[in-house]
Order: sequence, then C-alpha cells, then structure tokens
Amino acid sequence: METEVDKEILKSAGAELLPDGRQGLRIHDWEIETIRGTILTSLAHEQWEEKLKTSHLPEMVFGENALVLRHLSSNTKIHFNAFDALAGWKQEGLPPVEVPAAAQWKFRSKPSQQVILDYDYTFTTPYCGSGVVEIDQETVEGKASLEGDASLKWENCEEQIDLAALSLKEPILFYDEVVLYEDELADNGVSLLTVKVRVMPSSWFLLLRFWLRVDGVLMRLRETRMHYVFGKGETPTVLRESCWRETTFKSLSAKGYPVDLAFYSDPGPISQRLPVIKQITQKLKIPRKV
Repeated sequence: METEVDKEILKSAGAELLPDGRQGLRIHDWEIETIRGTILTSLAHEQWEEKLKTSHLPEMVFGENALVLRHLSSNTKIHFNAFDALAGWKQEGLPPVEVPAAAQWKFRSKPSQQVILDYDYTFTTPYCGSGVVEIDQETVEGKASLEGDASLKWENCEEQIDLAALSLKEPILFYDEVVLYEDELADNGVSLLTVKVRVMPSSWFLLLRFWLRVDGVLMRLRETRMHYVFGKGETPTVLRESCWRETTFKSLSAKGYPVDLAFYSDPGPISQRLPVIKQITQKLKIPRKV
C-alpha cells in the first residue's frame, strides 16, 4: 500500500501529492501514479478474450490497475498494465509446462471434463513495460515487443543500476505495489505479476516481477528494474535491467536445497538460487520537450 509522508519532507524534496484523491506525487518534472480497480467483470473478461484472441485468462485479472510515470515536459509516459502484459504472453506462446498426471484433474471445471493443457496456462510474459509519447493531441505509441523494445528507443548499454545508492538511507516519499494478474494454477502453484514503485528525494525506482511456481516441477522469475536519478546529466536517462531466472525442483533437490513449498512462497529470498537464463541492460534517453 501507499505510504504516508510528512508534508514538510515532501516540500523539502520538491515534491507534492497528486490532487483529487489520486495516489502518487509530482517531483522534478515527473508525475508518478498508481491506479487501482476491481477484477475484470464478466463482460470485460469476454472483451479481453476477444481482443487477445484467446479463451484463457488468469483467474484474477486487475484490468484497471496500473503504474504510470509521466515525464511532464517531454510528454513521455512509461506505464504498466495487465492487458499489454497478457498480449506479451499470447505473443510469446510458450509450450505448456507439464504437471504430474495425478494433479491434472485439478484443472477440470467439471468432473467429466477431459483435461487438455494445450496452451501456456502459466501466463508467463516477456512484458517489461509500455511506452507512449503524446504529441499535440496525437499519440505515438510503442507496444512492447517480445524483447520489450518500444518506440521510446531503449538502447543496450553497459551501465548498471547503482544498487549501493539505492541502499542509502533516505526518506521514502511514495511507495506502492500493484497486482496486475494472479492465478493459483488450480492449486498447483502460483502465477503472479506485480509492479512496485519507490520514490526518494534523489530518484525513483521500480520493480516489475513475474513469479511462477509450478509445485514440484518448475520455478520461473522474470524481473525488470528501472531507475531514474533526478538532475543527473544534461539528458534525462532511465536505466532498465531485465533478468530472467528459471530452474526445476528436481535441479534444486539435486543441489541439496529444500523442496518444501513454503520455502518458495516468496521469490525474494531465494531468487539468487535460480540460474540466470537471460539478462539485458538498456537505457532510455528522455526526448526534449516536443
């Protein structure tokens, strides 16, 4: 949930809360906001299935939830939402993860139903954000591709997010976490996509995390981090690091790690035990005022 911060601390950092009950703040030419709503209604669910050309969606899709970061002087917007994430899932089209035969019955909606898992029921997504630049009432939009590249011109780079700077103690002006979608895989694990943001006087930082655990079979963690330092350099630049990790329960057991499911309920403490299968760092140079 969002944090409550003393107004004097906000003022000294050059920040102000958003008006009209909105959750977020404005600081150094950025407007950062989290938006929440309910899960998809039956009608919206059907509309999403039609647009995505699928008959499968996660159990809980928070279609109105979003994190939005706007760079006001350039009309650049970086945002995170469930629809674009599921569009990435549909486009990537991974094969279904095999589950033990004894567990397949849990996927049936009716006792007599035959189970055919012919799609990626884990809803794994390569999504790492959406981008848009608004120009004179017209919108030039960049949809995230499989690699997460958008028309906002993310460039590969050698620079790294300064984790040491992020660990320094300074006031948290705004913090929030938003769930985009979740599925318990018919009690066979969890598939969860969330995004959290933290704003300090010196910078903002966000973490988009897809976490998958298919009990007894597989764990998959896809994380995207973004960091922006206020007032650094002549050209405003956002750094983005994406890291994909994956392993099997069998592999962990062979290495002597515990296989107790409770131990793997939270990916944070165990993420370093999962082998990296893909990692990329990019930067976005915010365009000058359009």
